[in-house]
Amino acid sequence: MSKAIDFLPAITGSFAQPAAENPTVAMIEAAYQHHGLHLRYLNCEVSHENLKAAIEGAKAMGWTGFNCSIPHKIAVIPHLDGLGESAQLIGAVNTVVKSGEKWIGENTDGKGFLKALRTVTDPKGKKITLFGAGGAARAIGVELALAGAGNITIVNITKEKGNELVDLLNQNTETKAVFHHWNRTYVIDPATEIVINATSVGLFPKVEEHLNINFDSLGPDMIITDVIPNPPETHFIKIARSKGCQFINGLQMLVNQGVIAIKYWTGEDVDQEVMLSTLKEVLNI
Repeated sequence: MSKAIDFLPAITGSFAQPAAENPTVAMIEAAYQHHGLHLRYLNCEVSHENLKAAIEGAKAMGWTGFNCSIPHKIAVIPHLDGLGESAQLIGAVNTVVKSGEKWIGENTDGKGFLKALRTVTDPKGKKITLFGAGGAARAIGVELALAGAGNITIVNITKEKGNELVDLLNQNTETKAVFHHWNRTYVIDPATEIVINATSVGLFPKVEEHLNINFDSLGPDMIITDVIPNPPETHFIKIARSKGCQFINGLQMLVNQGVIAIKYWTGEDVDQEVMLSTLKEVLNI
């Protein structure tokens, strides 16, 4: 039986979260069962020093692929045979796929976001404000640029990371990117069409945390997105709703990442509604 495995880092004194309680495992297993796919999706804790051996084991056991979580998203690259276009630009991998005899690294973080966004609008030519410059923001920024975004303003607390992402986009894509230092309450440009929170502000259990934004600068014509899946209705999404904005929460992005990964591994287009309903059940939404 082929397997798609989620590599998780080892944490001293802890154990892998049971599959029944892990949202990602639950939704992907639900898709496998619904479509009669003969695969399993399991958690495996893998420490940094054992990463190479774990990957060699995956190859030897005939796995179809695996996911990599932090801190393995960069460390896994030297052990692969190649990278997809966006993974190459992002410089990180979260999904590994067996392609013939080669193992190719992909990144579904930004792809999942882009698929969700396209249910509302096409980012081509759009003016976008992106909060954050970490892994999620980097993946989203790259995918938006590859999709033809007109302008992307990166707003981040750390100058170094913000400028690094701006340079990456300007040097490798046609999108024009600029950096704004997030050292005060941020006022969003009224010409902005899409606003994205790609930070962890508001993630469970710190649900009362607020983005340092002047929320009066949000306009009803703006599309508001938040990458946080839990809770799906963050403070930012609540504000967007009160302003009459269209909005997208992080649940659909998470589901889309799973859908895309399964497509990579199996070639199958699975029912995302099955995955979404399972995810809501596990998260008690």
